[in-house]
Amino acid sequence: MTKTTDFTAMFKDVMGNFPVDSKAMEDAFKSQAALNEKLSGVALTAAEQSAEISSKWTKDTLAKLSEMSKAKTEPADYAKAMTDFTSANAEVAAEHMAAFAEVAKKVQMETVELLLASGKTMQEDAAAAVKKATDDVTSATKKATAAK
Repeated sequence: MTKTTDFTAMFKDVMGNFPVDSKAMEDAFKSQAALNEKLSGVALTAAEQSAEISSKWTKDTLAKLSEMSKAKTEPADYAKAMTDFTSANAEVAAEHMAAFAEVAKKVQMETVELLLASGKTMQEDAAAAVKKATDDVTSATKKATAAK
């Protein structure tokens, strides 16, 4: 009867001859965590600014609505109050939408800057890791060849 080849031992030997650089993985994780922290900061700042704009918009609208809802002596005054409210609300809406657009623009610019900087750093880290891995494999190959 034939004996089954033990592939587990063979794979252990093969994988043991190829060193794994856990520091590169650790550095990549730290870089990714730092990028995520910066991106979260950008997003949270934008959310805070958006909440402030929304709150101000709501307060402005309620103040104008309060003025509009006051009792009038003439029926025509109700129509005028409604017209004034509508036109004032349209002006405020344009201002607040512009403020939201500025927040979005700022978020976009900061995100692109962060991603470009991160991409450059990752590219440099990857090049260094590939060079180190190539050197390690070359060294291991030379050792294996010399041992025969």
